[in-house]
Amino acid sequence: MERKLKRNNKLFFEEMRKVDPHFFDRMVQGQEPELFVLACSDSRVSPSVITQMPLGKLFIHRNIGNQVNEHDESFSASLYYALKHLKVKGILIIGHTHCGGIDAAVNGNNEEALKPWLKGIRESFINENSTQMCTGQLSETHLLKQVERLNGHPIYKEFGQHIPIIPVVYHIENGEIEFIKYQERTVNAKDM
Repeated sequence: MERKLKRNNKLFFEEMRKVDPHFFDRMVQGQEPELFVLACSDSRVSPSVITQMPLGKLFIHRNIGNQVNEHDESFSASLYYALKHLKVKGILIIGHTHCGGIDAAVNGNNEEALKPWLKGIRESFINENSTQMCTGQLSETHLLKQVERLNGHPIYKEFGQHIPIIPVVYHIENGEIEFIKYQERTVNAKDM
């Protein structure tokens, strides 16, 4: 595995140097990401890959189920840094179909190590009949709950009220990103 990682890294930096000899010099100067991204930890959902955004354009926080949780110090610190110091222009929340976290929550997984985290996902479906929903509906319902939580997050309320939230569902089955409507409006890709 180590050999494969080294080989792939070498291919990466050699290709980057070929395309743009000054790329890494610019990376050293600092980051100016356009978006703060909250995404799931799922290995099939890599924000930079699925959006084709280059290094330095996304400031990414990942967790199981792309959850907004104001008691999660790591998420809160990332959100604060993105809003206060990096001055991001938008917040992209990426949900996805076939999410293992959502499946575990809906299907009653009670493993002790996961219980507190899955509770946050289950709360997304309190007023829903989640057993009757398809994977896309589950993902969208959960995603919109995260938008609601972000709007109520103290750090967002203090530093991000003017920053648009862009909720999307990544469809693992076909690779497409679906922009989700909320609060009487739709955020389009051209707004990014």
